[in-house]
Amino acid sequence: MAKHAVLSSGAKMWRSMSCVKSELRLDLTLACGQSFRWRETAEGHWTGVMGGRVWTLTQTDDTLWYHVYTNKERDDKKKVGVSLQEENWTQKKCEGALIQEEGEPSPINAKHDDVEMEMLRDYFQLHVKLQDLYKEWGSADCHFKKIADIFTGVRMLRQDPTECLFSFICTSNNHISRIQGMVERLCQALGTPLCQLDHTSYYDFPTISTLADSSVEGCLRDLGFGYRARFLQQSARQILDTHGLQWLEGLRKVPYLEARDALRTLPGVGTKVADCVCLMSLDKSEAVPIDTHVWQIAKRDYKYAAKNGQKTLTDKLHKEISDFFRELWGPYAGWAHSVLFCADLKKFQSLKESTHLKQPKKEEEEKEQCRKTNIKRELDGSGTNTKTRSECQKKAKLSVKKEMVT
Repeated sequence: MAKHAVLSSGAKMWRSMSCVKSELRLDLTLACGQSFRWRETAEGHWTGVMGGRVWTLTQTDDTLWYHVYTNKERDDKKKVGVSLQEENWTQKKCEGALIQEEGEPSPINAKHDDVEMEMLRDYFQLHVKLQDLYKEWGSADCHFKKIADIFTGVRMLRQDPTECLFSFICTSNNHISRIQGMVERLCQALGTPLCQLDHTSYYDFPTISTLADSSVEGCLRDLGFGYRARFLQQSARQILDTHGLQWLEGLRKVPYLEARDALRTLPGVGTKVADCVCLMSLDKSEAVPIDTHVWQIAKRDYKYAAKNGQKTLTDKLHKEISDFFRELWGPYAGWAHSVLFCADLKKFQSLKESTHLKQPKKEEEEKEQCRKTNIKRELDGSGTNTKTRSECQKKAKLSVKKEMVT
């Protein structure tokens, strides 16, 4: 049986590209709740499904290493004429690539390798210079600067819109580990088998056509999805009947608010889920998803006070808080938000605590700097700062321009 690849077993099975950890940290980016398909299968090795393929990723200080598994089970099905899901452009470009037996080194195939490298660059949006953004955010926000010294390399993924949407419909009243289990069961029940490694089977994400079938709701209820089962099936059916298969990807080309409002017409999609999909799959870097967790960050770390002492997160309050962060961080506000969200997760608290123990003097210096620059923000009901801005905040304009992937 094929096993999960490990870099120490031999680098000739792997491909690589230059990428320093300050631009990408796999352990933070893949485990902070953006995608639910990645697992750490060996120390520092992450295995998951992306673009209809199974990958294992790992990294050294200045290099990103990747191994893509062959798809023997899928190829066997093709031989007997079993119909499969539609393949995306990345898969089509790889048609005709040589398939090796599991465990054998793949031949150097320039075309194949170029496509896989481009898939990774697109998925991690490596054209965006994260270190430059961190510097800009740190200049505008002293609290961010303190967090950024610990949580470097948190990038925003550019996921498949279908997978992102239907995964985030599962997030309602849920937590990351349980969402991961639900998404895995969804793929096992309705997705195309890809391969098996160390007794673990990997599946592609189901298509919209598959999810729209009338039998899906009952199937997912049996798998423990509860009320979310209906939302998943009905949203898929509405997209198929009203918009068509290309609609979701087409939302990448429309303005942020138009895309968000379009998503909100789907069953089970509120403002927070719509913003997550906009940010994590539709190229809307200004989208700032707000949930109670982010609201607590705003109140605790930015002295945000809602008008009239609101105690529930309404759409109006969602807009006020997200506008506040957009004004502070600029056009990549959603990316900055993901860094603070990651830093506040319980699973990463040990990283924060161990780093603070090593740098007590530096932390005190930063606190004193923030005190001297008067980082207190008093907000009116619209979320706009009405008091004198600190020197840090006056530097909030971003000069970074996003290069869209064509």
